[in-house]
Amino acid sequence: MKSFFKVFIVSFLIFFLALYAGAATYLKKKNLNVGENLSFGFYEDEDIAKSLLNKLETKPIESKTYKSLKEAVEDNSRLNLLVLGIEDIRTDTILLASFNKDSKDLDVISIPRDTYVHRKGYNSGDQRKINSVYYNHDVEGVMKTVSYILSDIPIHHYLIIDYEGVKSIVDAVGGVEVDVPFDMKYEDISANPPVNIDIKKGVQVLDGKNALDFIRWRKANNKTGYIDGDLGRINTQQRFLTSLAGKIKENILPLITRTFKYVDTDMKLVDVLSNARNAIGIEDENINFRTLPGKSDMRLINGKLNSYYVHDQIGVKELVEEIYNVEKEE
Repeated sequence: MKSFFKVFIVSFLIFFLALYAGAATYLKKKNLNVGENLSFGFYEDEDIAKSLLNKLETKPIESKTYKSLKEAVEDNSRLNLLVLGIEDIRTDTILLASFNKDSKDLDVISIPRDTYVHRKGYNSGDQRKINSVYYNHDVEGVMKTVSYILSDIPIHHYLIIDYEGVKSIVDAVGGVEVDVPFDMKYEDISANPPVNIDIKKGVQVLDGKNALDFIRWRKANNKTGYIDGDLGRINTQQRFLTSLAGKIKENILPLITRTFKYVDTDMKLVDVLSNARNAIGIEDENINFRTLPGKSDMRLINGKLNSYYVHDQIGVKELVEEIYNVEKEE
């Protein structure tokens, strides 16, 4: 199953490299500490930035094979980045982007927002979904939870994308063409701000507002929606993001000043620059997109039936070991 922000995350990695390369030039001129978090969103010299990006490209080398996951993790050849899309107080999108700095392999794991997790002291039905962790424990709690689900692999950094940023990007590129699979209607006047989604079926160009409604829509007011639930939503979003990614790649530099303010990250400039020379030049065949192994399930919690996505621990272990290139046991 293709993941939410499938191609978008690749474009965002490139976006960040372009941003930080240009910012590095600015910081150097101003004699500022490149270890500080970047706190501005503008570009001083695009030509210098492009030149830096061209010099950073390197060739991939063959990935190592390991006898155990512990050995693979300790070798530290991968950089794991948690990407979150925030909706109000919950994480509407959760994915783990794992980049092998040697082989240039990028593996992206989509984690459904309804994934079942039971935290001590949080016993209600809605509190047992992974999308509720952010409200109680902030991004650090989500990082720990995702690490736990993914066989305790380390998560080195996070990247939070504000949905206002998605709207800004779509409008900046002049809209994105998609094929809407069916009429999408939903209204909630009690929400803050009120929600009013009304998108007709068929091929059309979506502006920023409608694009955001399109990727957020789950079901109508009468509870009808995707047959396969959130997985169907993820698959539909992928087609939208494939179209969006092409336009982003064509307009990376002009987009920087308009969208950086919508991104929150703990990555310091020196962190990104140290990996930039390895990340530039990722090819399509190096990119693999997955969904957390598991299945949908209904569980009775405090007398109320709740819908969850229950991850398969054995399947997750096998997936993580495959990503880290761990030898299979005979």
